[in-house]
Amino acid sequence: MYIAIEGLPALGKSEILALLRLYFPGQLLILPELVKEAAEPEKLELFRDRPRLNQAILQMLPERQNLIRQALEEGKTVLEDSHLAVHAAYSAILGDAEFCRTFQELEPRLLWPDIFLRLEAPVEVSLWRQEARGERRYRVPREILLPMMAWLSAWHARRGDRVEVINADQGPSEVVAEAVRILGLSYKGCPLHEVLPYLVVLGRPAAGKSELLQFLQHLPLSERAQAYHLGTIRVIDDFPFLWEKFREDDLWEELGCGRRYSRRVGENYAVTDHRLWDFLILRINAEVEKAPAREGETVIVEFSRGGPQAYGRALSSLSSYVLENGAILYLHVSYQESLRRNRARYDRDRRDGILTHSVPEEEMARTYADDDWRTLAPQDAGYLSVRGFRVPYVTVYNEPEPKSVADFSRRFRPALEELYQLWKNR
Repeated sequence: MYIAIEGLPALGKSEILALLRLYFPGQLLILPELVKEAAEPEKLELFRDRPRLNQAILQMLPERQNLIRQALEEGKTVLEDSHLAVHAAYSAILGDAEFCRTFQELEPRLLWPDIFLRLEAPVEVSLWRQEARGERRYRVPREILLPMMAWLSAWHARRGDRVEVINADQGPSEVVAEAVRILGLSYKGCPLHEVLPYLVVLGRPAAGKSELLQFLQHLPLSERAQAYHLGTIRVIDDFPFLWEKFREDDLWEELGCGRRYSRRVGENYAVTDHRLWDFLILRINAEVEKAPAREGETVIVEFSRGGPQAYGRALSSLSSYVLENGAILYLHVSYQESLRRNRARYDRDRRDGILTHSVPEEEMARTYADDDWRTLAPQDAGYLSVRGFRVPYVTVYNEPEPKSVADFSRRFRPALEELYQLWKNR
């Protein structure tokens, strides 16, 4: 498909094309504006140097047309900044009769876009952005812009062209998103290495889950993919959802309605409604299903559970996306070590932080003294059967606490390699 992007000056045509070139490599052939390509070598002025500019454009036109045809034959999508009819529109308004006659002769013989993508905004926006851009050679005044766009619109109407309009008088993310939608582009991650799409990280509070994630996130992507079989990392941790419920309870308490899910324990909170644990899994599922793992991405799901049915109950409710395509890494530390680290990491001023929150010790004793992981996974590595899915797992003994990059690498690189092999053979 061949698409040209048009519109008033400084509405973002070249900037959008630069972004698309960067984020969709291999999918598009991006062609710069022919008029500027012709003007640049001799630094021609758009209005003052019309004869020389027209000659330069016409000399470059056959090569541009051949380039477009060749790309289309190769199955590529061609996206061009502006098109020759825009130059013809300016020529008509400036009284450049010679180029207008040439354009009339050329038009039936030229290859034209299948879609014209028009960026549209009030002329004041174009003038304002032209001033901000600061390129004096390419400034176009109001008295030329309005009739030029009218000529171009009439030209499209006469031909019956397909013109897709984007409002350019809005934020860049909205404009680019609309362009991507119209063009039907889909982002494809770089296939550096095959990676786990989902990794579920489990363990007692302060077992080292968040510290492991911090280590992994600081690795270069190529090393993380090759050595640890993890791609671009997106973390879904249920602690922020839990903290949100605690803070909601504070607000209900302020209103005199009583707390719904928790009670205060010193400066912290303890869960009173145990259905909250099931609710948190549903929140995790909603996040996963709203944005499933993309190619080259690893979604890491992190949570702690305790009690005789802790992980069995939680995993049985986990999203099918995760169970079918993921693997489980359980970080084992003793209850005593979990208590010690839980006390050590507490930061009162940042008690809502992933690495600085603390579970009250009565909650630790009541909820996390025991769990059912060894009942579910008696071996150090293997497969769990969860709702008919064969889910690979590896248990890592995370004592003593890793402190250095070498500590993390020695302990977790072999574990994730083993987990990846189990996942491949599941």
